[in-house]
Amino acid sequence: MRRLSYAAFVLLAGLVPAQAQDSVVPESAAQVKLSFAPVVKSVTAAVVNVYAQHVEKAQANPMFNDPFFRQFFGGGAAPRERVERSLGSGVIVAKDGMIVTNYHVIANATQVRVALSDKREFDADIILKDQRADLAVLRLKGVKGDLATLDFADSDKVQVGDLVLAVGDPFGVGQTVTSGIVSALARSQVGQSDFQSFIQTDAAINPGNSGGALVDLNGKLVGINTAIVSRSGGNIGIGFAIPAAMVKVVVASAQAGSDRVLRPWIGASMQSVSSEIAESLSMERPSGALVTEVAKNGPAAEGGLQTGDVVLAVDGAAVSDPDEFGYRFATKPLGGEAQLDVLRKGERLKVSVKLAAAPETTPRDETVLQGRSPLSGATVANLSPAMAETLGMPLDTNGVVVTNVEDDSAAANFGFQKKDVIQVINGQKVDDAKALDALVQEPRRLWRITIVRDGQQISTILGG
Repeated sequence: MRRLSYAAFVLLAGLVPAQAQDSVVPESAAQVKLSFAPVVKSVTAAVVNVYAQHVEKAQANPMFNDPFFRQFFGGGAAPRERVERSLGSGVIVAKDGMIVTNYHVIANATQVRVALSDKREFDADIILKDQRADLAVLRLKGVKGDLATLDFADSDKVQVGDLVLAVGDPFGVGQTVTSGIVSALARSQVGQSDFQSFIQTDAAINPGNSGGALVDLNGKLVGINTAIVSRSGGNIGIGFAIPAAMVKVVVASAQAGSDRVLRPWIGASMQSVSSEIAESLSMERPSGALVTEVAKNGPAAEGGLQTGDVVLAVDGAAVSDPDEFGYRFATKPLGGEAQLDVLRKGERLKVSVKLAAAPETTPRDETVLQGRSPLSGATVANLSPAMAETLGMPLDTNGVVVTNVEDDSAAANFGFQKKDVIQVINGQKVDDAKALDALVQEPRRLWRITIVRDGQQISTILGG
């Protein structure tokens, strides 16, 4: 039955727009011969292949770091180079060579090269990386003349059943186009992004398609292909794309010259409404986002949002859970206000919340820790509402946080992770990144370190 329904949709391609179609049965041989070719022709020149390369230098033997060892055995072997490569796709969104792709395609890249559909190749600079949305923006070097681009579709108007095309470079075989429908909207639990509201499609998406285009039959960008569900690594008809509304936010930040994405900050924590919670609140069904904490002086507090409120909609768009709320709120432009539909003690009311970025109350002072401590190779920064929001951490988190851990570093080998909050080292409370940097320079045999990870305090003793 699914194949018959899909075939009926294919026959309509080119007869009507992708949105709000009226289903009809083909009435002539000419209609049976309809093709996606005109749409494909208008789209493929704006879809590129992205080749990312990451070169790592690894010491042949860690004992060569010891001056005593080098005194007797010489300077040691030269560092070995290990080259890691990744292949993905991208979409040109500005005529000057600005390209959007997935963060995971270029995450650790030291060199990025882009191949256009006409076989020309260019080096590219990474101008913005946004791990939270799994998006990155590149700019081609040395490009001359205007390039083909894709316009953004209104992804909030996409409907389940709409025909879509996926364009990318699966398995590195060359640019490929596949067709399908929108299978579902607002999918969460995909795990690829902090903003869990993906467009699901059955258009074939495979490794190498990441960062490629999902377009409607008007040739507009509906989303960026980013993940698949698969047992074998190949397509089984369950693919996910980041909606164009989120992509636009990231691209706008890059075009404004920002090195990070500025999004509205609600200043509140939320959880899903279970059946038991819904029953206790006399709700007809479990839906919305239950407010569990409100930060002092944040937009939620200033707007009057309270603990125990259930947020049901953002500017009239219903939200089914905290993930959908986070997506709806994060894709609002900064400035102005958002109207939240709220259920409070059985009464529905509206709350106006300012659309403002999280404040940088203290300088980040991001520092890569060196020396011979167990934390060597970790990048740390001071926490503020802005940093906590960037990392997706709880509102009440304070101290110095690990923002990155270098591969094969001491910190990585000892198991330190991104988002670990360092509280105490050798009995000294840690509350500043620069002070921590000075503290770990002191040579020691043993290090007593206390961190907080996922809300749990962990204390350990490690050798230096």
